Amino acid sequence: MNRINKVFEDKKNEKIMSLFITAGYPDVTETVDLVLGFERNGADIIELGIPFSDPLADGPTIQYSSNIAISKGITIQGIFNMVVDIRKESEIPVVLMGYINPMLRFGLENFFTTAAKAGVDGLIVPDLPLDEGGMIEELARKNGIQLIYLIAPNTSDDRMQLSDQKSDGFVYCVSVTGVTGAREGSEVQQSVDKFIQRSKANITKNPLMVGFGIKNFTDAQNISSEVEGFIVGSALIETIRNSYPSEHWKEVVFDFVHQLKFGYRNS
Repeated sequence: MNRINKVFEDKKNEKIMSLFITAGYPDVTETVDLVLGFERNGADIIELGIPFSDPLADGPTIQYSSNIAISKGITIQGIFNMVVDIRKESEIPVVLMGYINPMLRFGLENFFTTAAKAGVDGLIVPDLPLDEGGMIEELARKNGIQLIYLIAPNTSDDRMQLSDQKSDGFVYCVSVTGVTGAREGSEVQQSVDKFIQRSKANITKNPLMVGFGIKNFTDAQNISSEVEGFIVGSALIETIRNSYPSEHWKEVVFDFVHQLKFGYRNS
């Protein structure tokens, strides 16, 4: 059983928390330790972002972290090496999230075979058109990597159903139309209430994970109340940005993660 499926099977009675971190941010030497710390503080799935210079789905926070990681010399091979190091100590599901251009430059077959060998479990490609994913879907299946599609409030019912058919692991519900970024809970909640009900009617094969805009425990619980779990990225990166490189920055970040999952600090 894929690690992603196992998490949803083993943790049916709790909300699954997936955390997005840009690989190489705030420094290429810190990613592995951050991932292991996230797991210790309640993370169930890790999304490792592949930095790209033109991230069309990302807001300023993740754009900033991508630029920093690129300036620090992050590469796709370096990211695979990070996954290898994570696998030495952890079986937490690792999903790579990145745009198609860097994957094409790396070579698609090489990308998938190297990812599988490193221990990658899933892949999210925000700019992969649903109708043009045939080659990537085939390579993902061949290498045992679960391809996860995104749906948004402006996705039609038919397209939601097709996304469900083509996805494995879970379907990523983008809670608001627009780029990534922490938002006010009321803004997200108004959009989510209608969107989630329609998503639940159309997504029947996969679990639903909701993301984009969650910044605290209350947001996470409210927004994910009708689905299997939630995804946090920008608010986590903002926490790192506001605390790094102070002496106890990791403690601050790990406390934030613990509060996201459990609602209280890790004492």
